[in-house]
Amino acid sequence: MARVVLLKIAVEFLVILIGWVARKRGYLADEPMRVLSRFVVDIAFPALVFTQMLRTVDAAALRAGWYVPLLSIGALLVAWVVGLLTAPRGRDARLRATFIFCVAIPNWVFLPLPIAEALYGADGVRVILLYNVGAQLVLWSLGVWILHANLSPGQAVRQVATNPGLIATAAGILVALAIPGARTWETLPAASATAPQLAAGAMVQALGFVGTLTVPLQLLVIGAQLGGLVPNIHKPTVPVINVVAVRLLLAPAITIALVWVAAQLGFPLPEVPRFCLYLIAAMPVAISAALFTERFGGDIPLGAQAIFHSTLASLITVPLIFWLIQILGL
Repeated sequence: MARVVLLKIAVEFLVILIGWVARKRGYLADEPMRVLSRFVVDIAFPALVFTQMLRTVDAAALRAGWYVPLLSIGALLVAWVVGLLTAPRGRDARLRATFIFCVAIPNWVFLPLPIAEALYGADGVRVILLYNVGAQLVLWSLGVWILHANLSPGQAVRQVATNPGLIATAAGILVALAIPGARTWETLPAASATAPQLAAGAMVQALGFVGTLTVPLQLLVIGAQLGGLVPNIHKPTVPVINVVAVRLLLAPAITIALVWVAAQLGFPLPEVPRFCLYLIAAMPVAISAALFTERFGGDIPLGAQAIFHSTLASLITVPLIFWLIQILGL
């Protein structure tokens, strides 16, 4: 397992590196990058979510995995508490808030998604996408509140309710439950399918093709965003080093320990949700930290450097964590 994680992390980093080079060479300037990022968030990712929910969700799977979004909420809340306790004290409220945000919000979907798929196939993808539901709720409520405490509850609710990924998740689950045969639309033989089934199959296949663009395009965008960060980003400050250590080592260790304690108390998690939870807990700072710190008044240099250095360090820490998990039987 650790070898698979290392391979996938390395492949992802190489794609990120291509995006970084593309930014440095001017292929992905600010405006094209913004357009590409919006395409991924508003179109490609919802297409991926909808088709995966359609293919993998049924009443039995939903009954078995109803708690998965709650696990992601729990994991992010644990990281938030860890960030709260380890954040620097002082008069710089923006630096403290950004430190807590970077620790609390990992890259919970785009980086772990291909790793989970490599380890567990469609089950891993479904679990990561269900984790995304809870994580999005935390990001647009607690995450925004950390940086911008004056955000009204109404504004937070609107941010969540209009999120394309959450809308696609709900739509995919509803269609899958309402029409049990929907998962076969794209594989039905043309000779035996009705005209409506053929039309539905064509639509699902088209969405599936668009959805496959999600991970590579998002990794390129991450690389381009890193390539556009401040010139002295290679010189980490003490707060940056602390963010990286807490985000990549302390927060995952506490999450894994809590899962182990729960298992000893008679509440063990099944393998796929458990390892996907470990994977999310071990991820580097979310790339959205750059956008959120700029939009909601955080410490922009700290957010930018935390993304860069935690992403780079995760090449070592994530495979190491999973190697230890295997060795210790966690």
